[in-house]
Amino acid sequence: MLIRRPSPIAPSEITSESTYFGRRKFIAQMAAVGTVGSLGASGLLVPASHAADLRNLGNDKPNTWEEITTYNNFYEYSQEKTAIAELAKNLNPRPWTISIEGEVEKPRIIDIDQLLKQFKTQQRIYRLRCVEGWSMVIPWDGFPLAELLNLVQPNSKAKFVKFVTLFDPVRFYGQRQQIMNWPFTEGLTIAEAMHPLTLLATGIYGKPMPNQNGAPVRLVVPWKYGFKSIKSIVSIQLVATQPATTWPQTSSDYGFYGNVNPRSGFGRGSQSRENRIGEMHKRETLLFNGYANEVAHLYAGLDLDKNL
Repeated sequence: MLIRRPSPIAPSEITSESTYFGRRKFIAQMAAVGTVGSLGASGLLVPASHAADLRNLGNDKPNTWEEITTYNNFYEYSQEKTAIAELAKNLNPRPWTISIEGEVEKPRIIDIDQLLKQFKTQQRIYRLRCVEGWSMVIPWDGFPLAELLNLVQPNSKAKFVKFVTLFDPVRFYGQRQQIMNWPFTEGLTIAEAMHPLTLLATGIYGKPMPNQNGAPVRLVVPWKYGFKSIKSIVSIQLVATQPATTWPQTSSDYGFYGNVNPRSGFGRGSQSRENRIGEMHKRETLLFNGYANEVAHLYAGLDLDKNL
């Protein structure tokens, strides 16, 4: 299998808030507290700072906070992207608990604020590619999903991880319509879930996760299409067999894996190019969204053009 070497995320790719604490002020603060760590060529793990990354932004125009928080897919509210930010104001993500159960030695229910205290937040700058053909680059705040799974100790039967979004039609207006099976569910193989790039995200741009972006906690799997990064999680279940997830049940165009693949039409026509939000011209889409060096080994023996 020929794999294109992933290109680094150039500083000009970073989708950033226009008033992100004031760029100069933020850079100065971050530079004082640490150095930038690396997570491979195509993603950054920044435990205390991403100052060097931001210093090199130059005159490139970043996407604004408003663009990132008003252009959202969240069918629990609406199919209209620009309506979701307003509708999501009633989410009220406190109190909020997440259950972690199934094929584990130590199942537990954890409160979101306890979660935030127990796990040290990191910042990851990741590409996000939607199957609809648009993309962003977002600095997420969160921690590796593997840290939480290690806490509950998966047993030898745990082959997959199933995620479930909150079901509450009082708050989620879109759940009052049967456009798909509710609650929304997603899944990963245990190897995908334990991969160090897989993130449980609790914020963006150094701020708590906005409601419309999946508050208070969502999954981020950067080498997969955005629909795999399930929002507003209330349940994580480790299971022995591949879970039936929402989109493959809704349309045969969608598969379980959801890996970014420029060679696949994925039910929507060519995926070879994408529109980066804020750019005028299309750019080339990279296999595994540019993370092939880190994750291609997870799919040894699979036909990536058939195993969607």
